[in-house]
Amino acid sequence: MAIALPAWMHRLASPPHFYRLADVLRRWLLWPALACIAAGAYGGLVLAPPDYQQGEGFRIIYVHVPSAYLSMMIYMVMAVASATGLIWRIKLAHAVAASSAPIGASFTFLALVTGAVWGQPMWGTWWVWDARLTSELILLFLYLGYILLRAAFDDLGKADRASAVLALVGVVNIPIIHYSVIWWSTLHQGPTISKLDNPSITMDMLWPLLVMISGFTLFFLAVLTRHLQGEVLEREQQARWAREIIAGSAAAG
Repeated sequence: MAIALPAWMHRLASPPHFYRLADVLRRWLLWPALACIAAGAYGGLVLAPPDYQQGEGFRIIYVHVPSAYLSMMIYMVMAVASATGLIWRIKLAHAVAASSAPIGASFTFLALVTGAVWGQPMWGTWWVWDARLTSELILLFLYLGYILLRAAFDDLGKADRASAVLALVGVVNIPIIHYSVIWWSTLHQGPTISKLDNPSITMDMLWPLLVMISGFTLFFLAVLTRHLQGEVLEREQQARWAREIIAGSAAAG
């Protein structure tokens, strides 16, 4: 038997209520995100000293690490939302998963590209079939598979259920990505900021990275709320409140 959800979650899952809330959240999330990204970029690209081994080339971590972190975090958001939709039959949860997928795929692609750009001067090659790199590439294929599977169904309910199952199956890849540098001997460097008691990075390099991660995360949430608004309107286009919003947007445009 599924555990009953609290009343506030049922209210949050109401499409018109969530649509209005998302509009407010998007505005409050975007500007702090841009401010954090600007501050983190300045700290990482200008204030942080060169790495004693990698020189100036280490600075790509200020894009690569937040992108790689978000590639995994967004997949977990997608998987949790998929499970919520399957168990409690909440349509908004499936909308969250569907809206997260293209954003997660974008960050995963960015992580792979920036990793290749860093790897070429450091390893002497753009790509190696390293455990971390290969599992990250599999993550990109999981995102693309989720998106394509949804598009293969005309029936929205079937698309939600089938893609949710795929999202849950793919969760097994997340710990593989995270622990690959510990479980196997790889070219990819080991944990740095995750060792909170003794991070393998100095504070003048660490704080801009943490600010960039915060900025990227806020930016994801801002973009997600925007995508969700469109997804909710598409799903609820026959509802009166949705038709009024669509009509108002058309008149304003």
